[in-house]
Amino acid sequence: MKYYQVSVNGRKLQILDTPGEKGTILAIHGLTGNHKNLEFYRRALAGQYRFISIDLRGRGNSSETDPTTSIEQHADDVIGLIETLQIKSPILLGYSMGAYITAVVASVLKDTKALILLDGAAKASDHQRQIIAPSLGRLSKKFETMESYVNEVKEIYTRLGVEWNEVVRESVEYEIKPWDGYWKHKSDEEQIVKDFESFYSFDPKMICSQIECKTLLVICKGKIGPFPPLFLEQDYALTKQFTRSLTSMTSTSNHYTLVFHNQPEINKAILEFLEGEWRDSFEGFQK
Repeated sequence: MKYYQVSVNGRKLQILDTPGEKGTILAIHGLTGNHKNLEFYRRALAGQYRFISIDLRGRGNSSETDPTTSIEQHADDVIGLIETLQIKSPILLGYSMGAYITAVVASVLKDTKALILLDGAAKASDHQRQIIAPSLGRLSKKFETMESYVNEVKEIYTRLGVEWNEVVRESVEYEIKPWDGYWKHKSDEEQIVKDFESFYSFDPKMICSQIECKTLLVICKGKIGPFPPLFLEQDYALTKQFTRSLTSMTSTSNHYTLVFHNQPEINKAILEFLEGEWRDSFEGFQK
């Protein structure tokens, strides 16, 4: 595997590129995340598939966002990246906000081979705002050391049902950097809020009805610590109704353990989906 940066739309995107033989998976992380959030999926799928995970703009080591940042602008970046790297028939995998972004990309890019939506691309409501908005203040908080930040985030994730492991720690350490005498998240809270608010412009009927490739939707039903699932079953009604070739799977994981814990059943389901070998009787699948 190799790290490098690609110039797209006049900005730089940080890339982790792992080789594989069966096609290229382009993996897009969530709202405040970075490419390391998808490490367990990279380990499960790379080798068989080329696996490219990126830092969206405003995250990790990629360039800053535009003042009018949104899921649509991130989708433009992803399309530009696909064109720059000359990827033919890409497989798009998106988690949370990444699912919104990849759905938009697939609706435009007609040679998309397959789309994998990991708990996202639903109709957003006040339910998500009540869970997500209060947590964004940490992005502007200043810390004396990296370790003080890591310890605070560890406590937060533990309350949300996430078991601390090396993938979580590496993701958390990567998302922070030293500023002028203190440590702070690499992302700008105001810009992240703009990205989050753009969820509400996502029209599942308009976007999903234009997706022509086969699509796998993974829905998490696990509680997030004391909170209910981030996306409720009814939030996916329009996504399911208007995505033409859709297979859905319900997982007992929650929105965060979906990426921060290894998910053998989901890994297996993704591989079967990509190979066209999923079974009608596979537990948790709905056709």
